[in-house]
Amino acid sequence: MTFEVHPVTPARFDDFADVVNPNRRTTHCWCLSHRLPGKQIEALGGGSREHAMRCLAERSNAPGVVGYHDGVPVGWCSISPREDIPRLAGSKLIRPIDDVAVWSIICVVVRGGHRRRGFTRPLLEGAVAYAAGCGAPAVEAHPVDPPSRMDTTMAFVGTRAMFEQVGFAVVGETDAVASRMPRLVMRRDLRQ
Repeated sequence: MTFEVHPVTPARFDDFADVVNPNRRTTHCWCLSHRLPGKQIEALGGGSREHAMRCLAERSNAPGVVGYHDGVPVGWCSISPREDIPRLAGSKLIRPIDDVAVWSIICVVVRGGHRRRGFTRPLLEGAVAYAAGCGAPAVEAHPVDPPSRMDTTMAFVGTRAMFEQVGFAVVGETDAVASRMPRLVMRRDLRQ
């Protein structure tokens, strides 16, 4: 098995779309809800959520990474500096725990038909490597710790176990919930 992870650039945008919105539904979130308020999505995308996300893929910091299994796009991880994610940066429920300029993982998706095959781990490792290559001092995520399987509509936040497998540790709690479970603050420090 070969697994590669690459930042979402204009050249890789269709691969990202194949993972998060294979039917190209116009009202689908396109992983924008944390990044831009509705009016900015409309202004940037000229009324198209897809075009707004394409514009974000043109910026110097990609909005995330796509994971490929044997050349097929199978996963997406939204990762950026926390300060570049307005809804998170201004959240009263998920507050910073200190002044470290962390990068944040907002969403992790493995495409239908490719789940339960071990792709989440290399996808997250690739996302962390991308952030490290861009100078991130640490990466945070805000998953839940479910006692069993969780509601798939909220699974994009991830679980404590999946982040622990790639070196994250719990460093705090939030006032936010997903699937009625409290969301944690997990961090992987990249400063050596």
